[in-house]
Amino acid sequence: MGQQEGCLSQHFKHYGRLSDSECRRLDGLEGPALAMAKGQVFWREGDAAREFGTLSRGWAYSFRDLADGTRHILEVFMPGDVIGLREFPFKQRLSSVAMLEDGEIRLTPHRRLIEIFRDSSRLTSLCFAVASYQQALLSERLVHLSRRSARQRVAYLLFELYSRTKRNDDSIEDRFRVPLSQQQLADALGLSPVHVSRTLTAFRQEGVLRRLRGWVHLLDPGALEAEGSIVGHLHDEIELVE
Repeated sequence: MGQQEGCLSQHFKHYGRLSDSECRRLDGLEGPALAMAKGQVFWREGDAAREFGTLSRGWAYSFRDLADGTRHILEVFMPGDVIGLREFPFKQRLSSVAMLEDGEIRLTPHRRLIEIFRDSSRLTSLCFAVASYQQALLSERLVHLSRRSARQRVAYLLFELYSRTKRNDDSIEDRFRVPLSQQQLADALGLSPVHVSRTLTAFRQEGVLRRLRGWVHLLDPGALEAEGSIVGHLHDEIELVE
């Protein structure tokens, strides 16, 4: 995605209408594209939090490394997503972020947000909408991690990723890319890789979905949605207070 397309303005358009001047304002915040390699960590928990990023190409994830050597994946980011906006009031990073594949990120210093907050109440509202949507996804995933079965956890995460992918590209129908390994899916779901594998096999045998070489083919989207106990915020439009 080139600079002229405006990664930040493209993302903010999911949350409300933007005028041409507002698009230019957001586009002007973005720094140059920084090439990132698969597996590369571009900030770590505890680093100074001075900027947020817009993922212009590739997928990434945030994570915490635990004392027992395991890793918990907190969020999965796809092209166009904003990373680190919620850390604006903090001095240090709350989690680490790494690439799932080769890609690019554009950074915006936190201090530039002060200009937005001072000059545009509408763009300020959109910033809150972005952070609020991300928080809604995290809250729902927390419910699944603490109170749902393995089948429900896997179904929810895959349907969430499907909904977000379709939100970015309406042309997607029943096949979408998920560049997470079985281990990474397990780290995001609080399960073992073996448990994830068995669940995916069961879904394939039941005619719900098929996963092959990083792609997921939804054979019965309705069954996956029902299994994942999907709630409205994966479908609802954000409504700003005007």
